[in-house]
Amino acid sequence: MSLMDFIKKQFIDILQWTEGADGTLAFRYPMADQEIQYGGSLTVRESQAAVFVNEGKIADVFGPGMYKLTTQTLPVLTYLKNWDKLFESPFKSDVYFFSTRQQLDRRWGTTQPVTIRDKDFGAVRLRAFGNYAYRIADAKAFHTNVSGTRERYTVDDLDGQLRGLMLQHISDAVAASGVPFLDLAANQVQFAKLLQDAAAPEFAKLGLALEAVTVQNLSLPEELQKVLDQKIGMGMVGGDMGKFMQYQTAQAIPKLAEGVGHGSGVAGEAVGLGAGVALGQVLAQQLGQGLQVAPAAAAAAAAAAAGMKPDEVMATLEKLADLKAKGILTEEEFSAKKSELLKKLV
Repeated sequence: MSLMDFIKKQFIDILQWTEGADGTLAFRYPMADQEIQYGGSLTVRESQAAVFVNEGKIADVFGPGMYKLTTQTLPVLTYLKNWDKLFESPFKSDVYFFSTRQQLDRRWGTTQPVTIRDKDFGAVRLRAFGNYAYRIADAKAFHTNVSGTRERYTVDDLDGQLRGLMLQHISDAVAASGVPFLDLAANQVQFAKLLQDAAAPEFAKLGLALEAVTVQNLSLPEELQKVLDQKIGMGMVGGDMGKFMQYQTAQAIPKLAEGVGHGSGVAGEAVGLGAGVALGQVLAQQLGQGLQVAPAAAAAAAAAAAGMKPDEVMATLEKLADLKAKGILTEEEFSAKKSELLKKLV
């Protein structure tokens, strides 16, 4: 090299990188034809890491701090370069900076229902979405497995892969827990923790730490959601089936009375009154005897039928058929009461 070429040659005294707002995860320091000055300084800020690469091989890795670049602070590079202790010349090496801060509010969600296997219900299809946070925990592994020699690698470049990993492990999270899915669906915090535990090893293979996972919504099939609602209702009454049936009957009375009340004229009002009395007796019987719903309903219907006109008898039969359809009256009880009511028409 001529003296003039040596004078024109530029040397880097300070290596540093300030992260912008573009979501950069890995950044290759622009070297061009420049060389790093022996004894120059390297500044690695908090939430950063720096990696020196020599001829395609990762050499030294630096965490936060300020470093004077010498053979003592670059032991691996010194070995690769076969430098002796007196080395004091400028040198060339690729330098990569990595952002190690948490990448927050990254979104995951099912584009199509995911089928999972549950020990109570067999195959269950669900939709779910939430967010997660991660950070680069191993800059060397991330460089080797993900970012490589690219000048810049961003969170957007990685999002699709990480969302896929999250969705892939939903079934694993449910299966590994051994907990019935309905219990997990009622406790989204526990479900999120299981999902994090299932997906974290795959993140680690990429040099990433999965710091947090949240589940914001679980959409179950309609029939399974009804079962979950009933389970919650049972929890409200402490698992007492008698109290649960009382609760269901109390919820059904206004709807039945409303349907009866839609009859026309005096006959409709009479039927509504008769049905109201019958349902009142059903509720009183349940409050006193727990699950003995059907006998109370039948007795109430018989009492209400006494002295009815033909159109009232027919209306009462319709209401008894509705009670049978809802499972409150058995087929035998309905047939017996129907026979009694039909005698009123003779």
